[in-house]
Amino acid sequence: LELKRMSVSKDFRGRGVARALCAEVLSFARARGYGAVVLSTSAVQVAAQRLYESLGFRKVGAFSPSPLGALLAFHIYHYRCELPARQ
Repeated sequence: LELKRMSVSKDFRGRGVARALCAEVLSFARARGYGAVVLSTSAVQVAAQRLYESLGFRKVGAFSPSPLGALLAFHIYHYRCELPARQ
């Protein structure tokens, strides 16, 4: 399952909304038998990276979206959260 473009309005950040949304995605995926949830985020979204890592996501790759991005050391990170099979 891919989590794509999750965003929380600046007015509501810091209240646990993103954590709750992400946890719900993980729960949804587990309940439906998905083996993993994947997502991408940019190098500048440090708070998002911390959130995902705290929820069990691991960085599995990175790339620069363009030659200019590579020159500026701008990377997109790929994350993956493995979901154990249900017993």
